[in-house]
Amino acid sequence: MAKKRVVVTGMGVVSCFGTDVDVFYNQLLAGQSGITLIEGFPCQDYPTRFAGAVRDFDVGNYLDKKQARRVDPFIRYTAVAGKKALEHGGLSGEAFEKLDKSRAGVLIGSGMGGMNVFYEGTETLLTKGYGRMTPFFVPYIITNMGGALLAIDLGFMGPNYSISTACATANYCIYSAAEHIMHGNADVMLCGGSESAINPIGLAGFVACKALSERNDEFQTASRPWDKTRDGFVMGEGSGVLLLESLEHAQERGATILGEYLGGAISCDAHHMTNPREDGLGVSICIEKAIKQAGIDIEQINYINAHATSTPVGDLCEVRAIRKVFGPHANHVKMNATKSMTGHCLGAAGGIEAIATIKAIQTGMLHPTINHLTPEEELEGIDVVPNVAKPHQITAALSNSFGFGGHNSSLIFGPYTAQP
Repeated sequence: MAKKRVVVTGMGVVSCFGTDVDVFYNQLLAGQSGITLIEGFPCQDYPTRFAGAVRDFDVGNYLDKKQARRVDPFIRYTAVAGKKALEHGGLSGEAFEKLDKSRAGVLIGSGMGGMNVFYEGTETLLTKGYGRMTPFFVPYIITNMGGALLAIDLGFMGPNYSISTACATANYCIYSAAEHIMHGNADVMLCGGSESAINPIGLAGFVACKALSERNDEFQTASRPWDKTRDGFVMGEGSGVLLLESLEHAQERGATILGEYLGGAISCDAHHMTNPREDGLGVSICIEKAIKQAGIDIEQINYINAHATSTPVGDLCEVRAIRKVFGPHANHVKMNATKSMTGHCLGAAGGIEAIATIKAIQTGMLHPTINHLTPEEELEGIDVVPNVAKPHQITAALSNSFGFGGHNSSLIFGPYTAQP
């Protein structure tokens, strides 16, 4: 049976720039940094005291107020981003009621799960004893609960599970959701990632890994992918959710099609727990497989939303993989780093960056890679859209996400055309 075409019809975001997709992308185009000093807990003794935190967040009418107070923030972010994606895609009111919910699913993962509930529960155990533990402790820390509660709210009875592959989580979820639609197992999928790890234990854990930038006196310029002076990544948080549908389903209900999912792939470095392969082999294998599934020529890809976390080792491994796959064509591809403005949103990063990719396709404008002043020599010839947005008509776009454990993921999106 021929695989079904998969299209993007809605997007929902929770970010350091708020919860409106257009405002989010306009801030990116303006080159605004979303990085601020951490205010949610005392961290004056930490070597890193800043992050791309979600601020002034209100669940509105997207989640019951009582439940919103109980659940972990990553679950709140999932509910808001997921329901906003449905609204953005026109699946509300009568259109929502007509939906065959047995063929609608949710695949929204988290790399770290309910870190805030976990931290507070551990503190309760140590200071007050096990008898004071909340019965919601286990349900609200496990990574599948954001998508599960969203499905319960919506009545979606199709595929529902959580993939957790560290910072590649959201891309893995989008890839798997698209596979369900391609093979006829679902008509509609909400997919992406959600993360809220900016708390004492989450920050301390990454400090212990020595993975974070320590530029406390210049925090807005601390995330500087591919710059020689980078000294680590900046933590971010939020949620990015896509509404994917089969082309037939979207056309039948008269949906506005924002872009098309052309293909994707996943792979493993099989190399090291936290360090990527220096030669980028696992990444290049992943990109090649994604291009093969998309059924397009390499030259059709003219934009890459890179993983580019601002770590000394990781940034160049991705560049090497891109050069291996694209050869001379790499110098004709524009590439940028959303994390230069949002920080690294961990398990949500791929979802948030997929939204940036779709908006680039829609608007014909690429956001800049900010804080880019002293480029690495290995970038020579590749346009990373330094510091100022640029117009660019995208023919096909690649979005990469990689995670601890050697997990690699590549997604390819393009403008929707009536003919494949």
